[in-house]
Formats: sequence, structure tokens, C-alpha cells
Amino acid sequence: MIPIRDNNPTRGIPLITIFLIVLNIYVYYQQVTLPAFGNDLMTGTFGFVPYELTHNADLVGAVHIDRLGHVIFHPGERAVVAAATQHFLIPLGPAPHPHWITIFTAMFMHGSIAHIGGNMLFLWVFGKNVEDALGKGTFLFFYLFCGFVAALAQTASSPDSMIPNIGASGAIAGVMGAYFVLWPGSKVLTLLSLGFFWILREISAGWVLLFWIALQAAMAYFSMGGEATGGVAYFAHIGGFLAGILLVILLGGPSLGEKQRRAALKK
Repeated sequence: MIPIRDNNPTRGIPLITIFLIVLNIYVYYQQVTLPAFGNDLMTGTFGFVPYELTHNADLVGAVHIDRLGHVIFHPGERAVVAAATQHFLIPLGPAPHPHWITIFTAMFMHGSIAHIGGNMLFLWVFGKNVEDALGKGTFLFFYLFCGFVAALAQTASSPDSMIPNIGASGAIAGVMGAYFVLWPGSKVLTLLSLGFFWILREISAGWVLLFWIALQAAMAYFSMGGEATGGVAYFAHIGGFLAGILLVILLGGPSLGEKQRRAALKK
């Protein structure tokens, strides 16, 4: 299921949602325009590593380039030469910031064009109305808080993981959780896969979001006992989604959605 747009009007320009999308794209542009080593250094420095949080340690690490030209990050590795590959390990210096800050810096980094493209599409579809309901300042706090809880949830599932986590999906999952509470009956134009064919259908937002979170829960179950399956932090998605539900209820719950929709329709 790929959401394309919803049928909820807004009262104005969603400036914070647009700002977040532009900032994510800018950071990704900086990532992909760096040399291979620089991109790996940026990920190792600003990506969130659960082990660093649970052990209050900064994994200095090292990188090497394999025979195929792939840059591989070795967190905590301080050797000078990798005998198995006959390639030099280049040590990375200590991070220029407290390691806990990476919980937030990692929210604005992505691993591929598909990664950022999918995240920004979901943020645009579901974020603009949540911003309209909460207000710009509260929405920005809400987004960062959900991303923070998402990182903690992923850490709880893999406290000794040394793999850097990057991506906005945990924070965006919180936005989706809020949308689920506020407008479950809204229609979302959705792209559905039927084998080799794709069709467009309008589906209630509640069903779209239930399907999405059920898929995350299923994949999280199958990933238990190992690192994130396929490089996806499913427990972060679940944590962010639940944080979004609980926080938006504390902030006013479904009545916020009703007020926003009525005000937008009158505009």
C-alpha cells in the first residue's frame, strides 16, 4: 500500500511539514554528494547507535573498502590492517558531540533515494493535517518527541546493536499514529499492488494505517533475535506509532481532528 493523498483539507500552508521535508532532502543531498568515505564517516558520526546509548560509550570505529569498492563501517574496531581483506582500516575519530544527540541527527539522514522518497511521501500525506490540528510549534515538538521514543524502542529491542540507525520513519510513524486517532474515516487515495499490476483505490485512513502497523508488528516479530530485518528498524516504527497515539490523545484526542476539519471546511 502506497498512500498518494488524502481528502482532508487544511487551513493554510503546512510550513513545518514542508520545512522538515526540505531539511531531510538537503541532508540527503549532502550525504550523496560526499565521497564514499565521507558518506560513511557522516553515517558513523551522526547515525544513532543503540550500543552507544546503553553503554554510555562513543564507538570510534573504522572503515575499509572491500574489493568491490563497498565502504564498510566497523564500529569499535581499532586495528590498522584487516588481514582477511588485505585492505587498510581507516580509523574514525571521536564524535564531535555528545553521542545522545545522534538520536535527533539520525532522524534527518537516509540510506537511499527509495528510503527518503517513501518517508517524505508519508510525511506529506499524513503530516500536513496533523500540523494543522496541533499548531506549528506543537507539531514540531510532537515530531521530534515521537522520533525520540522510536529510537528508545529500537534500543530496547537491540540494546547491544552497533549498527547505525538512520531515517525519519520513527518520527513519521508518530505522525501516522496521530492521524489514526484524529481522522480514521478520511479517505486516502492508495496505490495497491496486485502481483504485476497496480491499481488506485480510495481507502479509509484507519484501514491503511492498521495494515501498515500490523505489517510492522509482523516484521518486528520475525526480526526478533537478530538485527533489524533488511536494515529496517521495525521496533522504532511501532514505538513511534504508539507514542503518536498516546501523545495526541493527551493533547486533545479526536476532538482536535473534528475542530480542524470543521475549521478547514469553513475556510
